[in-house]
Amino acid sequence: MPLKTHQDELPQLNMTPMIDCVFLLLIFFLVATRLEEQTPQIPLRLPEVVDRGALSAAPEKLVVSVYRDGSITLDNRPVTLEELTAQLAALRRHYPDLAVMVRGDALGPYQHVAQVLHACKQANIQELNISVRTIPPEGSQPGGR
Repeated sequence: MPLKTHQDELPQLNMTPMIDCVFLLLIFFLVATRLEEQTPQIPLRLPEVVDRGALSAAPEKLVVSVYRDGSITLDNRPVTLEELTAQLAALRRHYPDLAVMVRGDALGPYQHVAQVLHACKQANIQELNISVRTIPPEGSQPGGR
């Protein structure tokens, strides 16, 4: 059995193919950017428009309160039914995702609330909520006991 008198060479990593790939990529990107710079600039005047969109974020849910006597407030400002429809429609044009919360007096006639809901529908309000107060079921005690 022959004995090894010399050491095997350690494997080496050949870097030549990797360097070739890096140089090819470098040349490709240099040529590509050169072509972009050589594209002639066409004198062109773009049309101008006025953007009349909202410059601020949409307000939080507007609160419409309907009182027992039929009076209406929009965010604590008294309005008539016609003014409510007009103001909601104007706000809806500027803020398409406008949300409205309707709060009606529990002892007032439902007709007043129905008129406000119809005004919201005429103003094309998509997100419409009605506020209610939850009470615990009969027989249960407050505090979950």
